[in-house]
Amino acid sequence: MIFLIFIFVFLSSGIRIVYQYKRAVKFRFGRYIEVLEPGFRWIIPVIETTQFVDVRVITINIKSQEIMTKDNVPSRIDGVLFYKIIDTKKAVLEVEEYNFAISQLAQASLRDVCGKAELDTILSKREEMGENIRKIVENETKDWGIIISDVKVKDIELPENMKRSMANQAEAERSRRARVILAEAEKQAANALLEAGKIIDQSPSAIKLRLYQTLADIATEKNSTIVFPFPEEILHRFIKDPKDS
Repeated sequence: MIFLIFIFVFLSSGIRIVYQYKRAVKFRFGRYIEVLEPGFRWIIPVIETTQFVDVRVITINIKSQEIMTKDNVPSRIDGVLFYKIIDTKKAVLEVEEYNFAISQLAQASLRDVCGKAELDTILSKREEMGENIRKIVENETKDWGIIISDVKVKDIELPENMKRSMANQAEAERSRRARVILAEAEKQAANALLEAGKIIDQSPSAIKLRLYQTLADIATEKNSTIVFPFPEEILHRFIKDPKDS
């Protein structure tokens, strides 16, 4: 009876359940044998061992680092990296603790890429910075059976004096744009008045209509009194008819 229990325990200790999002690398006496696919699997206890590997997209935070940009601006920059294991065998056999190795590569690449760029470039072209970091890390990890899906530059922390300088610059730029827009509006209004004046000059009837319109606008105020010191027809004597020229 004890022997049967021992056999049962021995056999059950070799049961392995490999989940859909994982793979299991099997070793026999420390030598690689194969990669176990998802499902119910059994290995020889004691003689064989397994190491599980997650094949989903994995996220790594790139720690915030003090970086001196190309234009000598000190800043703290961090990011996030996404990677996926496509060759389980290489990920286990070619590198020790691939997660730690990728994290260190990402930090070094972040310092290298951002240190060679000016602050304005880093702020305005984060996607480009992230892509450059991704290419560097992927080039180093291509022999590990790992692909780097994406790298994002997250937070860029600047010194307080630099923040104030950038705020002043932005305010000056907004003020400049406002003055340009106002000047353009005044120019358009002046051109419109000039065209209207030319049309009125060419037609006495237009002057009369404009006069009536002005009177109508004044008449909207009930307490207004309109006084004509001379008959309106006298205006025609001061207006030269284009036909007489």
